[in-house]
Amino acid sequence: MRSDEVKVGPTRAAHRSLFYAAGYTEEELKRPLIGVVNAQNEIIPGHVHLDTIAQAVKLGVAAAGGTPIEFPAIGICDGIAMGHSGMKYPLPSRELIADSIEAMAEAHKFDGLVLIPNCDKIVPAMLMAAARLNLPAVVVSGGPMLAGRWQGRDISVTQMFEAAGALEAGRITAAELTAMEHAACPGCGSCAGMFTANTMNCLTEVLGMGLTGNGTLPAAFSGARTALAKRAGMRVVELVQQNIRPRDILTRAAFENAIAVDMAVGGSTNTVLHLPAIAREAKVKLDLATFDAISRRTPYLASLSPAGPHHIQDLHEAGGLPAIMAELKELGLIHTECLTVSGETVGRRIAGAKVLRPEVIRPLTNPHRTTGGIAILHGNLAPDGAVVKEAAVAPEMLVHEGPARVFNSEEEAIEAILGRRIQKGDVVVIRYEGPKGGPGMREMLNPTAAIAGIGLDKDVALITDGRFSGASRGASIGHVSPEAQEGGPIALLAEGDIVSINIPERRLDVKLSQEELARRRATWQAPEPKVKSGYLYRYALLVSSASTGAVLRSGE
Repeated sequence: MRSDEVKVGPTRAAHRSLFYAAGYTEEELKRPLIGVVNAQNEIIPGHVHLDTIAQAVKLGVAAAGGTPIEFPAIGICDGIAMGHSGMKYPLPSRELIADSIEAMAEAHKFDGLVLIPNCDKIVPAMLMAAARLNLPAVVVSGGPMLAGRWQGRDISVTQMFEAAGALEAGRITAAELTAMEHAACPGCGSCAGMFTANTMNCLTEVLGMGLTGNGTLPAAFSGARTALAKRAGMRVVELVQQNIRPRDILTRAAFENAIAVDMAVGGSTNTVLHLPAIAREAKVKLDLATFDAISRRTPYLASLSPAGPHHIQDLHEAGGLPAIMAELKELGLIHTECLTVSGETVGRRIAGAKVLRPEVIRPLTNPHRTTGGIAILHGNLAPDGAVVKEAAVAPEMLVHEGPARVFNSEEEAIEAILGRRIQKGDVVVIRYEGPKGGPGMREMLNPTAAIAGIGLDKDVALITDGRFSGASRGASIGHVSPEAQEGGPIALLAEGDIVSINIPERRLDVKLSQEELARRRATWQAPEPKVKSGYLYRYALLVSSASTGAVLRSGE
């Protein structure tokens, strides 16, 4: 066992003494040492209950003959960080989490890992660590939140972010806003729609790194979630014994499965950052062209919040991810030979899966769209690409042309939107918010929610070198690359320039000649960095483009 490096032989007497000081027995040191990485904290609703999941995992590890050893991971609530300077930190925290797990696992020579995330950057960070370390590992999340109920309809955090604009427009009262606040998020779990956290938890299951149900089994179903966590603990000991490792599972074919499901369920655009980052750690090349190619041949089957009326609990009732995968298998879009942490192939895992609620998961003969939920755009405004959640764009905005309204920060844009200075037909441009320029590539949920809240989501587009929350909807085009801080064309835009968006043709252009762009580039100068000290400063120096996953350059 790998852990013998820290516990076997006379030169490890001092090490054993330290284990005994922590309460471990001689018998426990003879077993595989399993790190249980628990991201529980008291600030993220999706994480407040993870101690219960961790306890179940530890019981499972012990039952299978391993020794569980718990240690923590940090986590940031993107919702609470949204709309202010705190949003500079969630994406950079992905690297901190992965690095800290690497440090703990390598320093203590764990034989295997059970990784317990639930929200946003924590899920991809733990998958990155698993792929980097390549130790037997299982991911088990805390599960999605149930939708809230208000005035007889399901609501979630999406409606709350849009409520500020609705209040400003007089569409709701202050009393209704307060009532909605108390109803929207009824309990623990990752926010109820197909936002970033739930997208990544679902794709963890599809990749094969989580057990069946990991992505869709609600947090409120505590008995079933606890049982799932116990099975994850038992299974990791078997993976150690069988020497099955993450890179045996995280193959090119597994990532293609994940992208196909992502397109079929209209997942968050953040997957276009996270999947390439995970793939890089697994030594798999994954570029934007792969996303677009798979999107073009994958039908959009499940319209989930924020694009549609259903939530993750509905997807679970409809048959979950096995049902989605079984449908896509009929089109040859699923590689059934891929291995999963359960020891089964994907084909075996989804055998017999059926759609139980066809209004949630549409049949192949009647998809919402014949192409997938995410589109990759190119053009003279985004030479290296840009990303849009096509599934959440109103049909009338799929092709749009309008004058640029240019802002150099999110705050400037919010002030203009809520000040009613944005008109129908405008294209709001928010720049210097990319991985380097932000730094940290803030999510622009507040601007998109404000636009939707005042009723302009079918009339106004928004483009940015930042990114969007999975809860964003409308013609919201992010990840524009190269970013403004690096002198990308988005930095050269001027107020009133005509921006042309054609999502079906995958184009994002500004109606300027190459000569005019070159003239502007010759006079452009990079602005002073917004942050000049601390972690964000170091992050900005090392981070790569959004088009390559916004990973830290390591000299490779």
